[in-house]
Amino acid sequence: MSGHGAPQLTIENAQDLRVAVIAAQWHTQVMDGLLAGAQRALKELGITEPTIVRVPGTFELPVAAKQLADRGYDAVVALGVVIRGGTPHFDYVCQAATVGLTQVSVSTGVPIGFGVLTCDTEQQALDRAGLPDSAEDKGHEAVTAAVATAATLRAVAGPGR
Repeated sequence: MSGHGAPQLTIENAQDLRVAVIAAQWHTQVMDGLLAGAQRALKELGITEPTIVRVPGTFELPVAAKQLADRGYDAVVALGVVIRGGTPHFDYVCQAATVGLTQVSVSTGVPIGFGVLTCDTEQQALDRAGLPDSAEDKGHEAVTAAVATAATLRAVAGPGR
């Protein structure tokens, strides 16, 4: 399973971080699981008032992430799913989302939690969605990674952040 070897992150004093979660709407069952996992992670970290934004699909995640990063959020989490079909659409959307979210993060300095599932089958997506029968919880992992990075960046920035 792809989650093998994942680090156990210790994140302290993250309660005051401003975090936004953007979730696509395609593939409702998978997205509901990803969003629930993200919200569970935020609660565990003591982040009680995250901003939750829904966009139509994965392709729209980068533009929403850019707007939120520019509005002072300490971390943004992007959740989506693209399932391979019979056309090149899969490749275009996956590349656009990946490159777009990377550009947002690098250009703004705001960590973007990458919770975009790029799967060959719906079952692969369900296995990663954080549902009761899922092997992995990528929504939870995306929040943890983004918040851990935001906390690290705050620590290296020093007092007065």
